[in-house]
Amino acid sequence: MRLLSSHLRSRAATMLAGALGLSLAGGVRAGEAFPSPYRPAQASPLAIVGATILTGTGAEIADATILVRDGVVEAVGAGISVPDNYVRIDGREKWVTPGIIDAHSHLGVSPSPATPSHEDSNEAVTPNTAEVWAEHSVWPQDPKFRLARAGGVTTLLILPGSANLFGGRSVTLKNVPAVTTQGMKFPGAPYGLKVACGENPKRVYGSKGRSPATRMGNVAGYRKAWIDASDYARKWDKWEKGGRAGDPPKRDLQLETLAGVLKGEILVQNHCYRADEMAVMIDVAREFGFRIRTFHHANEAFKIAPLLAREDICVATWANSWGAKMESLDGIEENAPMIHAAGGCAIIHSDDGLLVQRLNQEAGIAMTAANHAGMAIARGEAIKWITANPARALGIADRVGTLEPGKMADLVLWSGDPFSVYARADRVWVDGAPVWDRTDPRYRAPSDFLLGQPGQDFAR
Repeated sequence: MRLLSSHLRSRAATMLAGALGLSLAGGVRAGEAFPSPYRPAQASPLAIVGATILTGTGAEIADATILVRDGVVEAVGAGISVPDNYVRIDGREKWVTPGIIDAHSHLGVSPSPATPSHEDSNEAVTPNTAEVWAEHSVWPQDPKFRLARAGGVTTLLILPGSANLFGGRSVTLKNVPAVTTQGMKFPGAPYGLKVACGENPKRVYGSKGRSPATRMGNVAGYRKAWIDASDYARKWDKWEKGGRAGDPPKRDLQLETLAGVLKGEILVQNHCYRADEMAVMIDVAREFGFRIRTFHHANEAFKIAPLLAREDICVATWANSWGAKMESLDGIEENAPMIHAAGGCAIIHSDDGLLVQRLNQEAGIAMTAANHAGMAIARGEAIKWITANPARALGIADRVGTLEPGKMADLVLWSGDPFSVYARADRVWVDGAPVWDRTDPRYRAPSDFLLGQPGQDFAR
C-alpha cells in the first residue's frame, strides 16, 4: 500500500506539473504559466511602392516595393510587381524601416500619470526579488504605449527597475492596444532576468543599513544566489533522472527563475554602467556557467568593446544620456558606434517614456557622432541599432527586426529620412495590421484611461 501510495503521488505530481506547464528539471517554461492569447489582427494585403527601404539587414534600397500578406513580409526589393488585390500605398519621397524595438522600457510598470500608487517597477524589499514578473505590474492603459507607437515602436522589452541585485523577470510586448497585458505579450518570446550592478542596489540597501552596501557586497549577493540556484537545479535534475519517483522538490519561484537562466531558457539583461564592473559580471557568469545576453546603459562599454564582441554580449545604451551619477559620468556619443565597429551588437534603448518616442533621432545622433569621428557608418547599418540588434538581444530575431520574406510585418512608413529630426512616423503596422496612422483618427485613439477627458488633443 505504501509503494502504491508513493507511485500515485508521483504520477499525480507529474500530471500536475504538466497541467501547470512545469519543466520538471527546473521550473516553469517561458510562456506557459501566463500564456499569450495575442493573435495578429486581420488585414488586407499591402504594398508600399516607391519608398527608400532600410531592411535592417544592412541594405538601403531606393525606389523599392514591399509586399505584405497574412501578417508577414512577402517580398521586398526594387522592380517588384504589385498584385491586383493589394492595397497600394504611395511611398515616393518616404522611407520604410522595420518597426522599432525598444530593448529597455518601463512603460506600464512606471506608467503615466506618475503617482506613487501607480509605481510598480521595483519590489525594493530585499536584494533578490527574482520571483517577481514585470508582466504582473504592467498597466496596458498607460497612455505612453500610444505615444511610443506614434514614434514607430512596435515591440518593447518591459523590465523591472534596478533597485535590486535581481529585479525579476522581464516581458516582451507587442505594442498593440489591449485590455490585458497577456493581450500584448509577444508569443513565445523568452523571458529575461533583470540584474543590476553598481550604485543602485548598494545605495538602496546601504541606506537601510542592510547588505549590500558596497560593490563587493553586490558581488557576494550574486554569487550566493547562484549557488542556491545551482543546488535547486540539481535537485530537480536528480528527481527527473530518477524516473520522477516520489514527490518532486518543492517549487521556489525565486530559484525557479535563476535556474531558468542556468538552463539557458531565460536571458540575462544586466543593468551595468562601468567597464570594470561589466568584466566582473562576465567572470561571475563564467563561474556559474550562464551567459549574459545584454549589458544595459553600459556608458563605458566602449572601453572593453573587443571583450564584449568576443563574449557575444549586446550593449543597449544611449547617445546623449550621461552624468546623472558617478558611474555614468564617462559617457560618449560614440559608445554604440564603437561597439558596432568592434563587431559587437550595439543597441540604442530608451529607459524613458519620452525618449521612447524618438529612438530614431537618438540613433541618428550616435550615427552622426561616429561619422564625425571618422567611423563611416551608413544608415543601413545604423538602423540595426533600433531594429535587428534589439531583436537579437530579446531572443526574437528569427521572427522580427528585419524586413525579410517570412518575418513578421512590423514596419514603419516615415515622412522622410528616419534619422532626421524632421521625420515622423506617418503609418505603423504590427503583423501587417495598422496600429498608427497620422491621418486616420481610428488609429490615433487614446487608451481607455484618457477617453472622455476634456481638453485632450490626441494628434501627435
